Amino acid sequence: MVELTPIKKIKENFPDKIEETWQKSSRRTYVTVKKDAVKDIVSYLMKNLGARFIIITALDTRKGIEMLYHFSFDQRGCILSIRTFVPMPLPEIESIAQIISGAEYIEREIHDLLGVNFKNHPNLKRFILADDWPEGLYPLRREHKCQFPYRTVEEQNLFRQEILKKEEQ
Repeated sequence: MVELTPIKKIKENFPDKIEETWQKSSRRTYVTVKKDAVKDIVSYLMKNLGARFIIITALDTRKGIEMLYHFSFDQRGCILSIRTFVPMPLPEIESIAQIISGAEYIEREIHDLLGVNFKNHPNLKRFILADDWPEGLYPLRREHKCQFPYRTVEEQNLFRQEILKKEEQ
């Protein structure tokens, strides 16, 4: 299978930030990157490669919050997803809203539903949940549903203590 030019360029420009690449099909490619490289790679995709931002998706997994930044290369007819994991118990990643203004609302949704803190976000306030929704409870996190797939009881107790400390500040 022939590798897409955008993938080659990302590998050339960010060789130490790429953890894995795989093609789901000839039109769909995933690149797993280190969390600290996401903002730079997104900027490179938009400014240098002419990618079109589609959306960010996120999911609570055993490794932490999996973040997928989806881009389209319309001329090539392909989609590239930049994937990273944000570790728990207090997930945090750099915002891309300064690069892509449309990402501001998507990041706010992910913050509401999964509790990801987007550093340097211009307006990270509640977006979807009601104003009286309890702080520190995130409806799409597994612990909200009493599932602890990647945390021991001790880790879960530590997580809850950190949330309580955060609320007291």
